[in-house]
Amino acid sequence: MKAFSSLRISAKNLKLILFAATMALSFLGYIIPDLLHSNVFTPKLGEVASQAIEAPRDVSYISEIKTAEARTRAENSVLPVYLPADPSIARKQLEQLRINLSFITMVREDGFADKEQKLLDMAGIGLSEEISQKLLTLTENQWSVVQQEAQLVLEQVMRNSIREDRVTEFQRAVPTLISLSLTPDQAQLTSELVVPLVAANSLYSEELSQQAIENARQSVSPVVQTYLAGELVVQRGQVITPSILEAMEELGLLTAPTAINSMISGGALHIVLFGFILFYFYQRRPKIANNIRNLIVIAYLYLIFLFTARLLIRPDGIVQFIFPVSAFGMTVSSLFSGEIGLIFSLILSILLGFGFENGLEITLFYILSSLCSALVLGRARRIANFFWAALVIGVVGTIILVANRLPIYFNDWGNILSLIGLAFINGLISASIALLLQFLVAQILGLTTGIQLLDLSRPDHPLLQLLLREAPGTYQHSLQVANLAEQAAEVIGADTLLVHVGSLYHDCGKSTNPGFFIENQVPGKIDAHDNMEPKESAQIIIQHVANGVALAKKYRLPERIQDFIKEHHGTLLTRYQYAKALEANKQTGENVAIEAFRYPGPSPRSRETALLMLSDGMEARARSELPRGEEGLRNIARKVVEYCQEEGQLDDSGLSLGDLKLIVESFTSTLMNTYHPRIQYPELAVQATENTNEISDSVQ
Repeated sequence: MKAFSSLRISAKNLKLILFAATMALSFLGYIIPDLLHSNVFTPKLGEVASQAIEAPRDVSYISEIKTAEARTRAENSVLPVYLPADPSIARKQLEQLRINLSFITMVREDGFADKEQKLLDMAGIGLSEEISQKLLTLTENQWSVVQQEAQLVLEQVMRNSIREDRVTEFQRAVPTLISLSLTPDQAQLTSELVVPLVAANSLYSEELSQQAIENARQSVSPVVQTYLAGELVVQRGQVITPSILEAMEELGLLTAPTAINSMISGGALHIVLFGFILFYFYQRRPKIANNIRNLIVIAYLYLIFLFTARLLIRPDGIVQFIFPVSAFGMTVSSLFSGEIGLIFSLILSILLGFGFENGLEITLFYILSSLCSALVLGRARRIANFFWAALVIGVVGTIILVANRLPIYFNDWGNILSLIGLAFINGLISASIALLLQFLVAQILGLTTGIQLLDLSRPDHPLLQLLLREAPGTYQHSLQVANLAEQAAEVIGADTLLVHVGSLYHDCGKSTNPGFFIENQVPGKIDAHDNMEPKESAQIIIQHVANGVALAKKYRLPERIQDFIKEHHGTLLTRYQYAKALEANKQTGENVAIEAFRYPGPSPRSRETALLMLSDGMEARARSELPRGEEGLRNIARKVVEYCQEEGQLDDSGLSLGDLKLIVESFTSTLMNTYHPRIQYPELAVQATENTNEISDSVQ
């Protein structure tokens, strides 16, 4: 008893270890992709955007970049500020002109200097040789006119507000201001004397200019930038500008989640979800919890889908709409349990959609597609079921995506049709992968699928054909047992197809020695067992179980079907041979070894194999005792059930007392339809017979 208790504790601990390991690996699978690459696009200034980015939410903010650009434009539009014309500069230039004129007059009147010396002196004030010669050749009267005109023109020019950038402009205007009464030579000389002295009298004011720039900048109001949810922030192929980076910063598109943030959010989510799973197993106690191998397979499939999805799915790509999340739920539902498939599909869908900007949309897309497809697929008894599941995924996905995106892409039917196409592609991929996974997992683990069972139930299966040829009585017996067990399985909610197929093959071992079994013996012939020792006879009968297992392996029947062969007699006795052995040994006084007359077992470990044991016993007793009426059949059914209970054959089957009552009624009802009264045909009259003979004779 202590050893048994220790074994149970070990099994419980193993399940807890599996649970903890799955949770830890799931957590790693969730956060590692975030650590490897951010879930957000983080472009750099000046590079070309590799993808289009939409605003995830409505936002309005003061754009510092665009405000600065507007103020820079205002600053550039401000002209330099100059001070008013300074009269002192004009007077200074006029005074310089008078000095130059006086110097030229003195040189002209110098009687001691020769011409060369005079030209040299005039060059000292910046006059060219040509101009100097013309000045020396002027008469006094002409020179006087030139002096007066030069002073008048310079004074007139310097009365204007001349800025530094306009000095050349005013210098060019000097010839137009000279009186037309002067000769060309006099006008030229006047211009040459005045132009060098035209200077800026309106100076640039640094202080006033800066003040004007500041006023212009202050006059620009802050620029408010607004984005609506779904509006493009940057187009694919667009160069990233500072204003785009600023917008992405405001929208939170540049801040990648840190490792600690991912770990905290992912850890909290896993605690909630796996706490839910733990509570589910504690409250519901599903049968699959007793099979550690199946739990490992489910955990393995879950982790594969989670790791693959987290590595491939990006929030801005189409992979999120075609990744076959539903394939996981369909595979688990068809192989193990529909309820388990729905539960784990829910967990996987939440984990894959959590944290995305369109998280609600993608989570609903995954959850509803997975749940509906798993319900439609059921136990996947036919290939057509996968087709219908694919269609359901496409329809459900279309409804979710269109309902969510239609307000955004109301007039963009091309985009809407693309989403519909993606939903149906998801269905096709999911159904294909589920079909492939179901086959591979079933082959690796020896599980049975609905499609396999349907194939095994075909009458042209080689092993059934062998049984039909070698042991036709056993074949008919198996058909009757299959019908009896299938009807009872439907009543108690067991797997009817599994029971039916298991019943067809349960006695296949009898095909090795068919003549040793009564259903294959021709009436009137000697029974081969009559001349045998009871022990030898019992061993031949018991051997049909081992022979059946050998044939099942030869024809590659699934382990689940082999269980029906092993367990349909459990550890019961070959009672007839055992009773003969006891009777024979009364005279000799020897003890009878009871184990030599016991089937090797094991006793039934599932409701389905237990149903086969009861159906097999019920069919055999009903055929041998030929009960009359409904009550007689019911009594036989009760005796069969009670005998198996007394022998402890149903202890590990999972059948409840309520199930056993329903089974008794099902057996009674089914056999009542089998043994219904026949019509008694009357004998033909003698005269009619004679007439018939005469007709027959005449024909011959």
